[in-house]
Amino acid sequence: MYLTSLPDHSDPGFDEQLHFSRFQQHNMVFNAISSKSWCPRHVGCLSIKTVSSGEEWYGIDGRRLAVRPGQFLILNNNQEYSCQIDTTEKVRVFSVFFKKDFASSILHDALSGEERSLEDPSLSGNTPEFFQTLTDIDPQLEQHLARLTIALDRHGYEPAMMDERLIFLLRHLIRIHTSAMHQASQVNAVRFPTRTEIYRRLCIARDFMHSSFMEPSELSAIGQAACLSVPQLVRQFKAVFHRTPHQYLTGVRLAHAARLLKHSFLSVQEITCSCGFENTSAFCRVFKAQYGVSPLHFRKARQAGTSNLISIRGV
Repeated sequence: MYLTSLPDHSDPGFDEQLHFSRFQQHNMVFNAISSKSWCPRHVGCLSIKTVSSGEEWYGIDGRRLAVRPGQFLILNNNQEYSCQIDTTEKVRVFSVFFKKDFASSILHDALSGEERSLEDPSLSGNTPEFFQTLTDIDPQLEQHLARLTIALDRHGYEPAMMDERLIFLLRHLIRIHTSAMHQASQVNAVRFPTRTEIYRRLCIARDFMHSSFMEPSELSAIGQAACLSVPQLVRQFKAVFHRTPHQYLTGVRLAHAARLLKHSFLSVQEITCSCGFENTSAFCRVFKAQYGVSPLHFRKARQAGTSNLISIRGV
């Protein structure tokens, strides 16, 4: 199914049971523009969440994550969560929901050789189990999502066409998960289950920084969010992501500041506050060290159309 508007869960006549039952029967795509909307806590199917403008907040296992442009979030089958757009700003939401049997068949195909698939084409009964973490959208994923959107807008919902495109989309997400598993092997621990659990907690720490970079964040708060001691957080984070938490958080703030300089009319002082920097002089100093120019020169260069003259090293 292809839906171009989000349901109004506050409508007294809205049938919650009917709405959520559809996700068990069909693959679903939401491509909608919305503001001030919410979906109550519920158990969902495997899904990928993206936005191309604004931000959408998710409540998962007692934590809040913000999905913003350039990143995606995968939620596993049977995960309980809520979501909310709490601003009047228009948010462009694009989400894909995979029904269980469909996702299971793709996982079975992706993890089995051709011979095994021929010998046992039946479903494995398992759905992919992803790290439920914010992840950068790579060029291939961006291409998959763009092609899916174009096809739906041009031809409408055609089940066969949609399923074909979702097969390739989910296979790419499985490849991204495989890369994450390889990254998890960088955790300093002997046992595989321990490495996986520590990596999951490091991802929670990283998500915490992405979602709350605009607020002052002490290492103790980041560690508490991830259930890691500060020494373990710093040591393992550096081993896996090759930067300390403080370095990573600074990079997140700088990347967001650069986007605001390019796409908003906020003053440098306003950007300083909205990105969590202590003061304007500190922001300008760190920004110039990263990008080679002051924030004002960066903005002027972008406005003049000379973006190719500045080398940007993003997060």
